[in-house]
Amino acid sequence: MQVLMKDVGRSIELFFFLALGFYLTVNIAGNFYGRYGIEFMGNIWVNWFGISYFFFVIYAAIMGFFIFSEVNFYNRFLTSNIFWLLFVGSIYIIIVPFLKGENPF
Repeated sequence: MQVLMKDVGRSIELFFFLALGFYLTVNIAGNFYGRYGIEFMGNIWVNWFGISYFFFVIYAAIMGFFIFSEVNFYNRFLTSNIFWLLFVGSIYIIIVPFLKGENPF
């Protein structure tokens, strides 16, 4: 039962970051990119993923390095190559519209 509760808690964390990323994508990112003359249209779900995952990595790093350094869940994330590769991908997704002058997704 305790494992089930941990899994539910982790699922809620992930859902929270998806919801946060969606909110930031719809309400803030469009205005932010618009200030630089970048039209924010097309497949903005890619931007949603990038923003959501970026904030999830920051959260997981804080939790894994500082608060819950002994918890295996965060240690697995922080030692995973895919975790960090996706983080680099999310930074690319957030920055590439500034480099190209448009949202290429």
